[in-house]
Amino acid sequence: MPFARLVSLVAALTVLAIATPSIAQLDFVAWLKELRAEAAGRGISDATLDAALSNIKPIPRVIELDRKQPEFTLTFAQYLERVVPASRVRKGRRKFNENREILNDVARKYGVQPRFIVAFWGIETDFGRITGGFKVVPALATLAFDGRRGAFFRKELLHALRIIEEGHISAKQMTGSWAGAMGQPQFMPSSFNGYAVDHDGDGRKDIWTTRDDVFASAANYLSRYGWRGDERWGREVRLPGGFDASLQGLKVKKPIADWAALGVKLRDGAPLPGRKMQASLILPAGKGGPAYLVYNNYRVILKWNRSHYFAIAVGRLADQIVGG
Repeated sequence: MPFARLVSLVAALTVLAIATPSIAQLDFVAWLKELRAEAAGRGISDATLDAALSNIKPIPRVIELDRKQPEFTLTFAQYLERVVPASRVRKGRRKFNENREILNDVARKYGVQPRFIVAFWGIETDFGRITGGFKVVPALATLAFDGRRGAFFRKELLHALRIIEEGHISAKQMTGSWAGAMGQPQFMPSSFNGYAVDHDGDGRKDIWTTRDDVFASAANYLSRYGWRGDERWGREVRLPGGFDASLQGLKVKKPIADWAALGVKLRDGAPLPGRKMQASLILPAGKGGPAYLVYNNYRVILKWNRSHYFAIAVGRLADQIVGG
C-alpha cells in the first residue's frame, strides 16, 4: 500500500474512533437515562436533572482512587503525628476562639461541647481548608455505574440530586471528595439529608461556606446519635503489670469502679474518677501500647467514622484545644 494511502487510512480510522462512542460510553449513556427516569419518579424536576446530569462522563481518576490500595499502613503513633500535630492544635485553639460565639450557640442547642465540633472540623478538612475538588454528581455517577459498590453510590447520587432540587446548592457548586463526601464536615449526601441544619435561617443548608450551618450540622449529627454534653470521650490510662488484654474492646463494658478494682489508673498514676459511667478499654496499638478507657461519646464518634485511630484523634485534639 502506498505510504500516502496508508497515512490517509490511519487518519480516517483515527477520526472514526474519535467520533464513535465506545461500548462503555454507550452503556453509561443508557445507564444515565435509566437513572434519570428513576430520579424523575422520585420527584426530581427536569431542570435539576438537566443541570446535574447533562454531558457528564465517567471520571477515570475516581475509579483509580476507588481501586487503589494503600501502599502501607500507618502505625497508631504515626497516625497521631500526622493527624494531630502541634500545628493543628495551635490552629484549633485559634479557630475555637475566633468562632466562640457561634460554637456556644450551637452547643446550647445540641448539647455538644464546642471543642469537639472544632476537633471534627479540624481533622476532616483542616478547619474548612481542604474540602475536595471533585464535582460530586459526576463522581458519584462514576462510582454508581462502575458497579463495585454501585448500589450504595446510586443511593448517594439520588440523595445528591434531592439536595440540588431543594436549592441548598447548585450542581456546579456541589464539590467534595472523589467518593462524594461534601463540604467542611465531609457529609455524604445521605448524611446531609439526614442531619444538615440551616442554622442561620437563610433557607439553605450550606455546609460548604456557612460556618453556622457547618457547626450546627456536625453537632446535630452527634446529638442524634446520643452524644452526652456532660461527659468526656475517654481518657488515657495506665494498666497494671500482667493485665488481662482480653478485656479490651467495645464488647466489654464495665463501670469505672470495676476498672479501678482491676488496677487501672489514670496515665499519671492517679486514681480513676468516681463517676458512675460505663467504660470500655481500647488498645489501639496492641498490647504494650497506649491504653484508653472510653465512654459513650467515643462510641458516637465511631458512628461518624468507624476507625479507632480517628476516634482517639478527635478526642485528643478536642482535649488539647482546651488544654485538657
